[in-house]
Amino acid sequence: MRVLAIDPGTVRLGLALSDPSGVIALPLSVLTRRSPREDLEALRRIVEEHHVERVLIGLPRLMDGTLDTAARAAQAFGADVEKALERPVEYWDERLTTVAAERYLIAQGKRRHKRRGDVDRMAATLLLQGYLDYQAQRTSGG
Repeated sequence: MRVLAIDPGTVRLGLALSDPSGVIALPLSVLTRRSPREDLEALRRIVEEHHVERVLIGLPRLMDGTLDTAARAAQAFGADVEKALERPVEYWDERLTTVAAERYLIAQGKRRHKRRGDVDRMAATLLLQGYLDYQAQRTSGG
């Protein structure tokens, strides 16, 4: 089952895609946000091109687990995505994925100005891999 993960930001959407078997998360791209209609159209093309069956939206919870304005915006975006793409949407806690992505890219020697889009794409990849690993544990009984 192919899953598309979206790390939603106000400026960019970080995207990652699972392999066809739904085991490995791969960085895909970063979309610069334009308008809701254009963003959803771009996502529709990606979903069709890659035969995506499910969409995963990063849910930015506060460290205490509560949902704030950004999380509610992600949920509203997810509802729009589900309606426009006609695919099931799930949400996954994205706490610290951006921090982990930033640290990874710094360790790889990426300069600050070259990290912006890479951070979004890598955060989406970390988000998706966490979700895929959890799903694999659930199905294996672990």
